[in-house]
Amino acid sequence: MEWLDSFWATYNTLVLSIGTNVLLALSIYLTLSCGLLSVANAAFMAIGAYSSALLTLHSMTSFFPALVLGSLLPALVALVIGRPTLKLSGVYLAMATLAFGEVVRIAILNTEDLTGGALGLNGIPQLTSWFSVAVAVCGAVSVLLRAARSRLGRTMAAIRQDEVATEVIGINVRAYKLFAFVSGAALAGLAGGLNAHFTFFISPNEYGFDRGVEILAMGVLGGTGSPWGAVLGGVLITLLPELLRGLGDYRPLINGIILILIMLYSPRGLWGLILLARRSPINRR
Repeated sequence: MEWLDSFWATYNTLVLSIGTNVLLALSIYLTLSCGLLSVANAAFMAIGAYSSALLTLHSMTSFFPALVLGSLLPALVALVIGRPTLKLSGVYLAMATLAFGEVVRIAILNTEDLTGGALGLNGIPQLTSWFSVAVAVCGAVSVLLRAARSRLGRTMAAIRQDEVATEVIGINVRAYKLFAFVSGAALAGLAGGLNAHFTFFISPNEYGFDRGVEILAMGVLGGTGSPWGAVLGGVLITLLPELLRGLGDYRPLINGIILILIMLYSPRGLWGLILLARRSPINRR
């Protein structure tokens, strides 16, 4: 169909960006749902992006195995650093994961022969398609929705609400936290691999503090009560700059005001607002 071809030619990058950002939002949803305030997901995204891109560029690895390895490597790194790091909580955990993100970024900057350093990695083959992104997003949402309704999801919610009480009844809280941290890292690495293979070019500056805060904002804005909240947060954070493009220099200001208003009037995020609207007496009539 001609209109569809025209739409895809114009907005394909935006559509694929929405998909990868939804995966990033789901990755932070996993850690937030267990009460972990982590900003390491940008670093895990960088590890996934660079490892998968280097595999397809230099070792002639096909796309799917490169994505799998690009997800497993950040998960392995998360497993290694998670054991000592997750003994921390709150702002101390945020500071530790922020420091880890800077270590990853500086390591990429200083390995010019392999990663291109500050110049970035160019010429990455365009292998990401709408189908691969759709499969990744639908698969992740489906698995997380099932998990949220299972014993795993209920236990993680209990840990978020009262970690001490959950541990008192005999649940291994540290194991659940580590599982959430590692799973979130794998999803962020998958998003990084998909993103790298449709942007052609990646650089260390894409995975710094700003990206880490943006990913955290997706999860908080959407709400941690359900994976659907992460989906909403990822979509909104991606679309807002495009929807406000006509406002020129005022765009960042309006963007920030919208986000502040949502957080002020719906501390549980967009998903909490939707649930509240569905439960209102007007909708029950």
